[in-house]
Amino acid sequence: ENATSTAVRQKVQIAAPLHYRNLIRRHRRFLTPAAAKTKALQGTEPEPLAGFAMRPPPSPPLLPLLLLLVLLPSPPAVAAAAGPTSLEALRAAAGRRGASPATQERAAAGVLRRLLPSHALSFRFQIDPKGGVCGDSSCFRISNVDGSSKGGAEILIQGNTAVELASGLHWYLKYWCGVHISWDKTGGAQLASVPSPGSLPRVKGTAVKVERPVPWNYYQNVVTSSYSFVWWDWRRWEKEIDWMALQGINLPLAFTGQEAVWQKVFKSFNVTDRDLDDFFGGPAFLAWARMGNLHAWGGPLSQNWLDQQLALQKKILSRMIELGMVPVLPSFSGNVPVAFKKLFPSASITRLGEWNTVDGNPRWCCTYILDPSDALFIDVGQAFIKQQMKEYGDITSIYNCDTFNENTPPTNEPAYISSLGSAIYQAMSRGNKDAVWLMQGWLFYSDAAFWKESQMKALLHSVPIGKMMVLDLFADVKPIWQTSSQFYGVPYIWCMLHNFGGNIEMYGVLDSISSGPIDARTSYNSTMVGVGMCMEGIEHNPVVYELMSEMAFRSQKVEVEDWLKSYSYRRYGQSNVEIQKAWAILYHTIYNCTDGIADHNRDYIVEFPDISPSSFSSQYSKRRSISVVRKHPRFLGEVSASLPQPHLWYSTAEAVKSLELFLKAGDDLSESLTYRYDLVDLARQSLSKLANKVYLDAMDSYQMRDSSDLNFHTKKFLEVIMDIETLLASDDNFLLGPWLETAKSLATTEDERKQYEWNARTQVTMWYDDTKTEQSKLHDYANKFWSGLLKSYYHPRASKYFTRLSRSLQENRSFQLEEWRRDWISYSNEWQSGKELYPVKATGDALAISRSLFAKYFR
Repeated sequence: ENATSTAVRQKVQIAAPLHYRNLIRRHRRFLTPAAAKTKALQGTEPEPLAGFAMRPPPSPPLLPLLLLLVLLPSPPAVAAAAGPTSLEALRAAAGRRGASPATQERAAAGVLRRLLPSHALSFRFQIDPKGGVCGDSSCFRISNVDGSSKGGAEILIQGNTAVELASGLHWYLKYWCGVHISWDKTGGAQLASVPSPGSLPRVKGTAVKVERPVPWNYYQNVVTSSYSFVWWDWRRWEKEIDWMALQGINLPLAFTGQEAVWQKVFKSFNVTDRDLDDFFGGPAFLAWARMGNLHAWGGPLSQNWLDQQLALQKKILSRMIELGMVPVLPSFSGNVPVAFKKLFPSASITRLGEWNTVDGNPRWCCTYILDPSDALFIDVGQAFIKQQMKEYGDITSIYNCDTFNENTPPTNEPAYISSLGSAIYQAMSRGNKDAVWLMQGWLFYSDAAFWKESQMKALLHSVPIGKMMVLDLFADVKPIWQTSSQFYGVPYIWCMLHNFGGNIEMYGVLDSISSGPIDARTSYNSTMVGVGMCMEGIEHNPVVYELMSEMAFRSQKVEVEDWLKSYSYRRYGQSNVEIQKAWAILYHTIYNCTDGIADHNRDYIVEFPDISPSSFSSQYSKRRSISVVRKHPRFLGEVSASLPQPHLWYSTAEAVKSLELFLKAGDDLSESLTYRYDLVDLARQSLSKLANKVYLDAMDSYQMRDSSDLNFHTKKFLEVIMDIETLLASDDNFLLGPWLETAKSLATTEDERKQYEWNARTQVTMWYDDTKTEQSKLHDYANKFWSGLLKSYYHPRASKYFTRLSRSLQENRSFQLEEWRRDWISYSNEWQSGKELYPVKATGDALAISRSLFAKYFR
């Protein structure tokens, strides 16, 4: 962890053809070896931090990326394709567009100043532009500054880019000073363990050097912009970009503000503002309007929104470039306004089928897609790339496009699929000759029946090797690289998906994270060029995201149990035996999911079943068996075909033991914000899983026609909801109020304020359209365990249902599901349009409340 080493490792030299050696020399700043090395030069590393032992990440024999180039055969289908080699093309995408060394050094210093202003002069940052420190790799190097004056720099951090400098700063703070850095909404940063300026721990020996095993560290999902970023201002974005830099992220998706660019492009094709009002979705639903799933839902977008978001995007991109990141910009996927049908009557434009609407309402259902084979596709795609370059400058060559993501081509003929892929890339390359297509690989899993080997090869090889990168989006659970011969020679990024809908659920696959990227990179003929995090929503499960971020710099598998001891020390700022025991349990339970099921929180409190209890048997309910599920491709999850069964992959009794240990540690850690967040989250999850059992007990009581027992379990279920409400209200990070207030804060008119609040409320509840007697098909997809939402939304829903259920027993008649739906949907629609205020600050003592609830429910 702090890179202790006893000897200097010798670089392995591998003979290679001259043109490969020339390639390395030309792109030495960007080409990295396939195995990271952590070097301690001429000495040993610092003493372990007090309270826990730290061990070095072992260094394997070096296998340079050059070996990959030598060994990797060109797939037969593209053997004759002209164009640069894979790594050359990828590096060219980043080359010549970076900020100057001085700019990047200032940017890294800015990250430090905002994180730890008291130590702004304690570190010196130095870009290594000519490879004197990093050679052909991407790296950071940490060393002492000797002979500096009092109050001057103590530690020198060198690296290729400001991202490497920030990563080196983070590494030093973590493994020399015991610091922990997470999102503010997951407890924030633990910085109290940093010694005062002038007393920073020295690096023993000459220096420590850490190299990336693969070049890219990707970040975001195409829907994260809606589930998490939608209401952010520049202040919040600045914090996120700082976090990204500290985590080593150098390939972030940058989708903000694209509607303003599209407005200018579509107007150049004679589309009117009124046409665009019917095309763009509302702020909270832009991701799905961009994908062509819906149109106009939650809209229209005001000119204020368009201008505001474009200005914000320019700040975002400017900071990313200053830090040496390579932004991934959107490209044209074929989604066009309906007006294109009239404007271009001879164009090949298809009306897509309905997508999760209740009744196919044309006001937001059924979008239009321009066939990539049509010449107009290239014209529009080129115009969009050019307009982005006009707005932002020539800042990147990497563009995202997912035309085929759950949009199955009309035929499985490989030649046709290849022609479509070629046309999509041509639209990019006409706008930017260096364009590289970044594509989500989810379609190869979600629609595996269509995408067989021939079809996959046809798409993947429709552009020159090196001009496409694929995100193995769900590699933490369902890796596609294993079943596709390394994506048939196309470079790919090993990604962790982890979260759906921004749900709040403690969950993880730490063993997969700690070993999966290593297995992929070291596998035979690997074409892996990066790691990535592709969660739908952020600001949860900090342990998962810290470990995944570290894998960008890890060359060997991490011993998770030992790593967690270090993690818990850093996260809470001190060593605690009970906490270490608790995390050992969490590692083997909550954070050890091995069932291969995508985790989407369906606990009954937040996703209440919309069914009649008569539709399933008592025996079925008692079995607690997993229901039959069908894949829901667009939302990367699973939707129940009968009684939904919440995902449960661990022993709840063992998890409750970890909660008890957390409570025992409370007297020592109660002042820690990170401890409080974890305590509340763990108590919330334990109570929610208990509520699932209570719900099923209530259903059993109904089946047995036991009115007394039903009333008992009903009362208990509703009581648990309100107790969780009280618990969540004790921590600022589990409140509904901030979500609504930040939405309203972006408005400049009363109409905007109403619209933005409706968008914010609707996304986390009903999500999409409904009728008087039929809920949205996507209701509760983006559910949240937030104080305010439980009291005003989830509790009334369950109460209405159980009141009618009890009445049906008393009156000896069947449960009137439609009556309940009518009542509930009316209530929900009123709530979505509501204006009531919710707290933005916590109330109550989280530790005292947690202890009280533990005694009430688990003793």
